[in-house]
Amino acid sequence: MADPLRPIILGPGEGRSIDLGNFTMSVKATAEQTSHAFTLLEADEPPGFGPPMHIHRETAEAFYVLAGDYLFFVNDEKYPCPAGSFIFIPAGVPHGFRVGSQPSRKLNLYTPAAMIGYFDELSAALAKGEADADALTQIADRHGMVVIGPVPEGYL
Repeated sequence: MADPLRPIILGPGEGRSIDLGNFTMSVKATAEQTSHAFTLLEADEPPGFGPPMHIHRETAEAFYVLAGDYLFFVNDEKYPCPAGSFIFIPAGVPHGFRVGSQPSRKLNLYTPAAMIGYFDELSAALAKGEADADALTQIADRHGMVVIGPVPEGYL
């Protein structure tokens, strides 16, 4: 476990990159670095991109939109979220999003720490050509996530 008194300091563009095919995520803080309090990732995503509707069983997720715009789906509601928007999704709440008409960038915060393993495993499956809806469901399940909607074109 990391020293809890050691700060995490990253400059612009720093952080381990996770290649997810048509977009990338950058790891800013890991579970080990935060004593499992949270994980933080930065995502650069193309227009129209978005995951299937899903639920994190034991993890809350927060988003901060840095650039571009998103449409967030929470339960049965839709929320337009331009740059500067903050979104908090409690654990157990169905949600998803779509990127708007331009490339967009956001921070994803998970508390307690989660999801880096999911993105690493998804990246490996994509690289091997082994990512399909069934594989995604299995990967999600191993990381405390339940896929409840269809997998949108372009996610895998």
